[in-house]
Amino acid sequence: MRRLLLLRHAKSNWSTGVTDRERPLAARGREAAPLMGRYLAEELLLPDLVLISPARRTAETWELVGPMLPEKPGTHVEPRIYEAKPERLLDVVQETEPDVRTLLMIGHNPGFEELAAQLVGHGDRYAAVRMAKKYPTCGLAVIDFSVEDWRNVVARGGRLERFVTPASLGEGPDE
Repeated sequence: MRRLLLLRHAKSNWSTGVTDRERPLAARGREAAPLMGRYLAEELLLPDLVLISPARRTAETWELVGPMLPEKPGTHVEPRIYEAKPERLLDVVQETEPDVRTLLMIGHNPGFEELAAQLVGHGDRYAAVRMAKKYPTCGLAVIDFSVEDWRNVVARGGRLERFVTPASLGEGPDE
């Protein structure tokens, strides 16, 4: 089995004069990211590898999520995640080394939302409805695949195990 965790970056700040890639987290994002990190730790959703978009807001999200985990997984900044279409994101997933059983990717919409929709073939239907309605900042999709190699991850081949947002954890509205 392989498990893919798709975490959209936490809420960012839209400061004028700052490029998209350099946008920092907003105060709400700095509150939501550690909450999701604690959730990952408590639910034993522990990645073997973390792939992070090169955008500042994804790096800051990981800086707040990572310390909540009991062990630090390997991390890599993956430029192909930034502003990626779902096809490119799937390429990144399929190129993951076989020793990685649980992969956490931290990136952006609309790519993450579209990738999750393409990969999910079955699973928690209520989570699927929530995910289709809105994939907010700091939203987390947990998708399981009954395969032994990431190269075999295909559209509609995954099972949506859960979809979690800061609001579903009782921490304010989803944005």
